[in-house]
Amino acid sequence: MAQVDQRGKLGTLSHQQARQTYDRIGSLQDSQGFYEKCAAELVLLHGNFQSAESVFEFGFGTGRFALRLFEQYLSDTARYRGMDVSPKMVQLAESRLAVFSRRAEVILTEGGPPVDEPAGYYDRFVSNYVFDLLSHEDIRAVLREAHRMLRPNGLLCLSGLTSGTGFVSRIVAGVVSWVQTRWPSLVGGCRPVDLLPFLPESKWQLQHHSKVVAFGVPSEVVVAKKC
Repeated sequence: MAQVDQRGKLGTLSHQQARQTYDRIGSLQDSQGFYEKCAAELVLLHGNFQSAESVFEFGFGTGRFALRLFEQYLSDTARYRGMDVSPKMVQLAESRLAVFSRRAEVILTEGGPPVDEPAGYYDRFVSNYVFDLLSHEDIRAVLREAHRMLRPNGLLCLSGLTSGTGFVSRIVAGVVSWVQTRWPSLVGGCRPVDLLPFLPESKWQLQHHSKVVAFGVPSEVVVAKKC
C-alpha cells in the first residue's frame, strides 16, 4: 500500500480548537448533508447494521446518522454509544436521540482516542467525516483503539473527504486543502485524506471501498473487517 504522507499535522485543529469550532457551527453542520448523504448511504448499505447489537460512533455530530440507524437499521435490542468533543453536539444529539435514550448514550470527551472503551465489545465502529480533521498520528491512534474495541469480524465503517477523482473534484479538494493549511477553522478543520494507507492488511480485511462525488466534493467510503 502507499505510504502515508508524514505532513499529517499541517493545519489540523487542536482538540480545543475543534471543540470551539463545532460548538460555533452547531446545528448548521447538518447543512453539509448535500455532499455527505451519498457517502452515508454507502456506509449504511455496506455496514450490515441490521445484524449489529452494539455500535460505537467516534464523532457523532448532531446525531443524524445515529438516528437513521435506530429508525431504519438497528434491531430492537441493539445499543449505541458515541463520543464527541463538542458540548453543543452532545446537546443536539441527546435531543435528537431522546426517544431512544434507553439504548443510546452520547458522551463528551476531550477529543482523544477512545482508550477507556472495553476491548472486543462492539460489532461496529463508525466514524463519518471525522478522520479528515485529525492529524495522521491521531488517525493511527483512533484506528488502534477501533481494532481493539471491535469483536472478531467486527466492521470498521468510515467516510470522509478525500482526494479528487476528476477535474472538478480535484479542484475542489485542492481548494479545501489550501484553505485548511492557512485558515483551518473556515473548513471546520477538514481536508482531503486517503484512508486506505492507514489500514494494514494484517489488521483489516477490506469489504468495501469507493469514492463518490457530490456537488464537486469528493468523499471516500471504507468498510473493513477486523482480522
